[in-house]
Amino acid sequence: MEWEPGSVGELVRRAAARYGPREAVVEGRTRITYAQLGARVERAAAACLAAGIRAGDRVAVWAPNSLDWIVSALGAVTAGAVLVPLNTRFKGTEAADVLARSRTRLLFITGTFLGTSYVASLRRSGVELPALERVVVFGDTAPDEPGYTTWRSFLAGGRGVDPARVRARADAVMPTDPSDIIYTSGTTGRPKGAVITHEQSLRCYTVWSELAGLREGDRYLIVNPFFHTFGYKAGVLACLLRGAVMIPQPVFSVETALAHIAAERVTVLPGPPTLHQSLLDHPARAAHDLSSLRLVVTGAAVVPLRLVERLRTELGVGTVLTAYGLSEASGLVSMCHQGDPPETVAHTSGRAIPGTELRLSVAGEILVRGPHVMRGYFEDPEATAAAIDADGWLHTGDVGVLDEAGNLRITDRIKDMFIVGGFNAYPAEIEQLLGLHPDIADVAVIGIPDPRLGEVGKAFAVRRPGARVTADDLIAWSRREMANYKVPREVEFLPHLPRNASGKVLKGELRAR
Repeated sequence: MEWEPGSVGELVRRAAARYGPREAVVEGRTRITYAQLGARVERAAAACLAAGIRAGDRVAVWAPNSLDWIVSALGAVTAGAVLVPLNTRFKGTEAADVLARSRTRLLFITGTFLGTSYVASLRRSGVELPALERVVVFGDTAPDEPGYTTWRSFLAGGRGVDPARVRARADAVMPTDPSDIIYTSGTTGRPKGAVITHEQSLRCYTVWSELAGLREGDRYLIVNPFFHTFGYKAGVLACLLRGAVMIPQPVFSVETALAHIAAERVTVLPGPPTLHQSLLDHPARAAHDLSSLRLVVTGAAVVPLRLVERLRTELGVGTVLTAYGLSEASGLVSMCHQGDPPETVAHTSGRAIPGTELRLSVAGEILVRGPHVMRGYFEDPEATAAAIDADGWLHTGDVGVLDEAGNLRITDRIKDMFIVGGFNAYPAEIEQLLGLHPDIADVAVIGIPDPRLGEVGKAFAVRRPGARVTADDLIAWSRREMANYKVPREVEFLPHLPRNASGKVLKGELRAR
């Protein structure tokens, strides 16, 4: 599969020239063409230059899926910056930690989302952010203090920048330069930033688009969050590569998705299995015309065979595919192909993508090597060396099985990660947060099955002497202190946690309870 080398900024320019009058983004009543999108991205890049952003500076976006997210992110990388997408489910302290360690200089932030003021949440965090010079608020107002400005005012600041200067900056970005840092947690519990280059992203999602069969003019409902590779790269970048229409949805609501599919004649709907299950089971489904849907790509959890069959028979979706990836491998390792039988799609994550080597260790761990493996974790050589060995093999921490045709089936997770409705949840990170509760002496978290979300967290906690904290108390506290998908749905109190001779918690015993 041939891919056009270059940078993400070049991709935007090529898409504007190639698909100019075609619709690019639909957001409510706003509809813009590829030519208009290209112009908006150039203005955002000019504003970044006016704000003093240099090549290699980190620029973060903490906002839900929107046209503003697309324009600000693409504008930043066009200006040579390195994009740091922030999880919208983060609390202020979690976001501030990533901003501090990435030394982000410029932050684009939503005003209020789902009843939460992200600006207020960040300011309450108490974390010192000496590198952060400017915060741009997507909204009509911003705090009246130094460093804060509105999106409109920020863009206005770039009007005096010569377009030739913007073009020169964009042209200076090399394919091998970092384009983004995707923060992902490991077993240590502290988020680590996987550094991915422009060419890695473009190569990977050219392959993804080809295998999925994404076409020019496809109408793509992007429910997967942009802060995740599945939303930004398999969504925004894939659409730019193919000339598809982006329809960003800020938060998953079955009713909204049904309405979008019917009104916008959506043809492409990637997402976790829970998304598609919710659509199929919704009582109002019959009232909406979903006949335009032709392509579904899923993953991130076990996919029931019945779900694949129902998508094909009940909704008439011609292509249903599954894939496997992780941030450290640009989000893509293996993928099913069009024409694969339903059993292959349901029970495996397909074959290794072209140019990728995939093998299993003696213990069954999935090892990956190829041009899309990250350059490393941002400023963390120790963690990088632990993840990528001397021969260039990325140790994924997942356990799998390969069949005779090379199809990969994920069977376990060495790192104990579990997946809550498509979001990766890491026990060590949740345990660290729960350990901050004044009445908790010790805690361990595991994933347990959930009929709606696939898996949810269960905490085994040990109270401090004299403490009377209840399960409900701890769950309520967790909802205030951490992203919702991390919150344990069950809590069981124990006099002590089972540990081995070296002090490691025996999670196998906890799972067997």
